[in-house]
This record gives sequence, C-alpha cells and structure tokens, in this order.
Amino acid sequence: MLKYLTLSLSGLLLGLGQAQDSRPNVLFIAVDDLNDMVGFLENHPGVKTPNLDRLAKRSVSFTNAHCSAPGCNPSRASVMTGLRPSSMGVYSNGDDWRVMPYSKDVPTLPDSFQLAGYLTKGGGKLYHAHTINEAALTGHLDAEPWDAFFPSKAQQMPAEVTPDEWPVNSNKRFYRGRFDWSPLDIEDGEMADEQVVAWAEKELSQKHEKPLFLAVGVYRPHWPWWVPQSYFDQHPLEDVRLPAYLAKDLEDLPEAGKAMAREEWHNWITENGEWEKAVQGYLASMTFADAMVGRLLEALENGPLADNTIIVLWSDHGYHIGQKRHWEKFALWEQTTRVPLLFLDTRMEKRFSGSAVCSQPASLLDLYPTLVELCGLDGPDHLEGKSLVPLLKNPEKKTGDAVVTTQGYNNHAVRSEYWRYIRYADGTEELYDRREDPREYRNLAGDAQYDGIKVDMEKWLPETNIEPQARKRRSK
Repeated sequence: MLKYLTLSLSGLLLGLGQAQDSRPNVLFIAVDDLNDMVGFLENHPGVKTPNLDRLAKRSVSFTNAHCSAPGCNPSRASVMTGLRPSSMGVYSNGDDWRVMPYSKDVPTLPDSFQLAGYLTKGGGKLYHAHTINEAALTGHLDAEPWDAFFPSKAQQMPAEVTPDEWPVNSNKRFYRGRFDWSPLDIEDGEMADEQVVAWAEKELSQKHEKPLFLAVGVYRPHWPWWVPQSYFDQHPLEDVRLPAYLAKDLEDLPEAGKAMAREEWHNWITENGEWEKAVQGYLASMTFADAMVGRLLEALENGPLADNTIIVLWSDHGYHIGQKRHWEKFALWEQTTRVPLLFLDTRMEKRFSGSAVCSQPASLLDLYPTLVELCGLDGPDHLEGKSLVPLLKNPEKKTGDAVVTTQGYNNHAVRSEYWRYIRYADGTEELYDRREDPREYRNLAGDAQYDGIKVDMEKWLPETNIEPQARKRRSK
C-alpha cells in the first residue's frame, strides 16, 4: 500500500539495524471518556483514582492537554494518523477514516513502529468502537499494522456484561438505553476491560525478541456506566457532589454554541432525580478504569520490561456530566476538550524529584511525533503535531503555543495558556479568560476591549478545512 512507501527507507533501516535492547518499549494506554476530574488534576471532590495519581507522581503531567476532536472516532483517527480532523474531513463517529480519501493511505503510529522493527500488539478500544450491537465491537479497527490484536483482528472489543433488563435508570431515547448507570453483581473478571487487561498483563510479564509497542484501550468510563457493585460502594450516593454549575450558563452564547448543549438530556436527568446517580455511575466507572490501569502498571513494574519502557496515558476527549446543561462530549468548551495526559520515560525520570507539571498547551495530535522522537524512529513527514520532547526535558519551558480542537466542519476552539477562543462555522464566537473564569461562565467575545486577543487566537485556526466526505464502507 502507498502508506508503506511514504515511510522513509532510513527509518526502516534504523529499525532493522539498531540493537534490540537499546530501544525503549512503549506502553500506550488509552482510557475512553476520561475527563479532567481525575484525582491528580484536583478538579472534582471525592474522585478516587489512586493508580492514576501514583503514575502522575512519577510522570510529566500535561495539565493543559486537549483533544483534536471531542468525539471518539475523529479524536482517535487524529492520534493514529497525526493529522487534524479538518485535514482529513473526519468529523463524526460514522466516518470510517481508513477508507476516506484524505486518510486511507496515511502511515499511522503503529505502522511507523512496526516498520521500524518493533513488535506491535494492541487490544481493546484503540479506534472507534462501542457496545450498542455486536457489529460495533469491531468499529473502525485498522488491523493491518498490528502483529497481534486482542480479542482478534476482526473484533476490537470483547462483548460486555449487561443487566437483565435495561436501561436501569435512564431512558431508551439515549443510545437505545445504553446511556445508563447501575451497579452489576459481578466480579471484575467478567468485565470486557478486565479481559483486555489480563491479556496485556501476559505481554508485559515476558521478554520479547523485539522492542514492544503495546497499546491497550480501556473502555470505561465510556457509557454504559455498568461496573461491579464494589466500585459503586466506593462512591456512596450521599457523598456524591454535583459538578460546578451555573443555571443560566448558556444565555450569553451564540445559537451555534447553544445547539451543542444536550439540554433535553439534562432536563430529563434532573427532572427524574437522576443527576446524583448518574454522577455516581461516572465516578464508579472512573475508579474501575483506574483499577485496570493499576493492574497494567503493576504488571510492568513486576516484569522484565520495567527499566526500559515509556508509558503514555491519555484519554480521547473530555466529558460533561451536566456542566453547561450538557452531557457527553461533542462540544468545544474546556470540559469537553481537556484530557489527562501523562508521559513517563524512565530515562528522564531521574531528572525530577517526584512529578513534573507542564502547564503549556499540548494536543493529542502531539503524541505521534513525540513517541517517534523518543524512540529514535524516522517518522513520516505529514505529521501536523509538535513533539513534546522539549517539554519533557524542561516542563517549565514557555512555548507561546496554542492548540486546536475541532467539532464538525469548520467549528474550532483555540486554547492557549490563558485563553479559550471558539469560532463556529457561521462566524459567531466565544472567548474566555481562563485565569479569571476557569468554569467559562462569561463569554467575552462581544467586548471590544478583547478584540486584540481574538486576532491573536485566530492565527491558530486551521488553514485547511476539508468538507465532509461521503461515507464509504470497507469491502469485506
């Protein structure tokens, strides 16, 4: 395929000729729908993510990291290809990026590692997939660049355990009842995520003939928030706190912004007394996902790869649980775009005493160029992100950069160190001063004294905006 030809010959020769033990392994952990409420970011009371917090204490934590798109498919396609959604025309979960014209032949992140001589293994949700039906478990899996995939190259995710009847607490109008929350009377081992993690534990417990690129997708806290009872028990309903909220938060937004808020969902949830229960379900699912991450970390620490493995942990986008009268993602506010992002490179770890925090803007688009540089690969020349290696070496370095998140065609948010600017396709705007207004309650876009800020932020908007493409199906 063309994508293989676009990788430089020098990168391939490097992978074939370099000593096996000199190149680091990579543990690439994707956690679905994990927003910025994790414990180490201190953004919500009562969160229990001890394993993520433990990893953060050893890592460089990018506290101003953002997704390329606030939707599973465009975000993950952007991570894997190194291209903006607006450069691919991939804007929705229904866009199969591997058959669309601007992305189908692009060499991906696992392609680069495989062709450089790495053993590439993946499991769980790394590309878009979900649990609504059996076919959705495969999703937009790109099996080609993986030497092995769990549960198989024909299925991205294991089947899930479900309640006997559902929805338990929600409404069938919301993803056919799959947007739901309830404890399950089961053990961890019956969860699909546990099956993926158990497979990954075995990979981490053994030596490999080649350096290993191991990618693991943890599905929770993606809906449905059905996890074992023990995780709900850690978040008693009487201890659950609702997120920071302003009832009239949407009043100063343009119509394009208001349209992104799922007020119908919020109204149903609040009118039926389910807000605290839904937040409980999300928190329980976060703690379950944290337990899965903890098992991966323990397997690595106790195995033969511990001293020469780079860990990167990221989430595909943020998540609303009622802020701005909105639920889920698919919007351009901070709660939707901000993600946890941790890098641990044991070769740099001794430079810092404990954790290191970087407040500079970072994008998930930067993962591809960062990893190929850290591992000494000669990556492809199409990458649109920037390597974070300078910030890993000096987390206090000021870059003056801003990053972009795209939701649908020609709708963008620009996030700098202190400002968020949103430009919708119809030209309407939002502007927030993150220092004075961290919850983004006051839209300053209509105030003339901030026109200079808007001009500076506009410079970061993408020059290329591919129009939405006709959807194509892969040949079986």
